[in-house]
Order: sequence, then C-alpha cells, then structure tokens
Amino acid sequence: MSLANLMLDYVVRYGFQVLGAAVILAVGAFLARWVGTLTQQWLDRHDLEPPIKLLLVRLARIVVIAFTLLVALDQLGFQIAPLIAGLGVAGLGMGLALQGVFGNLVAGLSIIFTKPYRVGEHISLLGVHGDVVKIDIFTTTLRHPDQSRIVIPNRKIVGEILHNFGTIRQLDLSVGVSYETDINKVLSMVRDLLGRHAHVLQEPQPVVGVAGFADSAVTVSVKPWVLVSDFTQTQAELNHAILERFRSENISIPFPQHEVRLLNPT
Repeated sequence: MSLANLMLDYVVRYGFQVLGAAVILAVGAFLARWVGTLTQQWLDRHDLEPPIKLLLVRLARIVVIAFTLLVALDQLGFQIAPLIAGLGVAGLGMGLALQGVFGNLVAGLSIIFTKPYRVGEHISLLGVHGDVVKIDIFTTTLRHPDQSRIVIPNRKIVGEILHNFGTIRQLDLSVGVSYETDINKVLSMVRDLLGRHAHVLQEPQPVVGVAGFADSAVTVSVKPWVLVSDFTQTQAELNHAILERFRSENISIPFPQHEVRLLNPT
C-alpha cells in the first residue's frame, strides 16, 4: 500500500476523532479564559493581595484545561482510566513527599480567606511578635521592632493561639513617686504630657492612675495607646518627658535604699 493510501486511510479512520479533539480543546481554552475572568471578578470583591489573586485565577484555568485534556484524549481513543489511576498514584507519592508544602498552601488559603490578621497589623504568636508586612500562599513575613524579618510557615500559624494587636498598641509605663508627693498633681501632670504628645492617641483615652504601693514609692501607671509604627519611639520619648517634667517640678522619684544601724558599736 502506498504512502498516500496509508495517509488517506488514517484520515478516514481517525479524522473525525482528531477534529472532535481539536474542537474540545478549543472549547476548553474558551472555558478556561471565561472561568478565569469570573474568578478574577469574584476575587476583586475581596480584599486580597494581587499576587494571591493572580495565583488563584491561574489555578482555576489550569483545572479547566486539565479536565479538557482528559476529555480530548478520551475522544482520540486513549484509555484515560489507567492514566488517571497512574496520575493518582503519582499524586499520592508527591503528596507524601511534599506534605509540608501542601500543608503551607492549604493553611495560606485559610489565612487569606478567614483574615485573622492583615498587612500592617501587629501580631504575636509562637513566641515571636512583629508587624505583618507580607502574606504569601506559603509563608507570613513579620517585621520585628529591631527591623529584622521573621518568616513563619503558614502551617505553623493555623491552629495556634494568635494575639492580634491590630494597628494600635498600648504602652505600659510606670514611675515611682515619694509617699509625700501630691499624687493628684502628679496624675494631672502626666495627663497633660500625654495630651500634648503628638503620637499619643486620645481615643481610646490614656489610662493613668495609681498602680500599687512599693516599699519606698507610690507606683503610678501610665498606659496610653499609640500607632504600632510609633510604639518604640513614643515609649522612649514619654519616659524622657516624664523624667524632665518631674525634675522641673521638684517631684522626687525614690530609689531603693537600706539603712544600716549598729546596735553594739563596741
């Protein structure tokens, strides 16, 4: 049989199958684009990072294209059942080998959709704390107050107790004054300092009051709220301002001391 006859016989026998597979692939490509567009529109209504949106749109398109390829192979006469079984076994092996990666992926999607924290908020968990600067599919990146970065795998976050400070934090300052000091005057001066400081938030209102009684001093508690970005700087500035104001008003800040008496000098 000549080559021309062989080609004609092949076209007659498989031409419609090839044409059907081509049509299926074309329809699949159209559906993948359509599904991707719908996914993008749905994600645009949610507050997600642009890289996350792009990844989810691509995943939706890949799923449609993969299903289309299986249907096209079936149209060409391939036995897809063994192929699916083989892919299942291979997928199981890859899943076991990459379970940590997939765990981070699932945890990342959970974090993105449930939003236990957002970029710009201050969180504390797993013995570390910092400002959230980046949320990826696999990891969350924090900026520590010392400007170092903390990269946490997402699977370590989901299921743990998380303290979310939001975008403001409360300072916890204290200062001791002598028992002879006019405590009302001290509290008034501290409130005045807080009201004048540019970084101290007036809502919620700062908490100022007597926290306790030490051996040689009355402990005054100073707890104003500030933005997360101003936390460290404001803490240092308020301590300095309180010290200078007390010195200018001659308010004594006692320090621990011991009095030693000799009962038998001889």
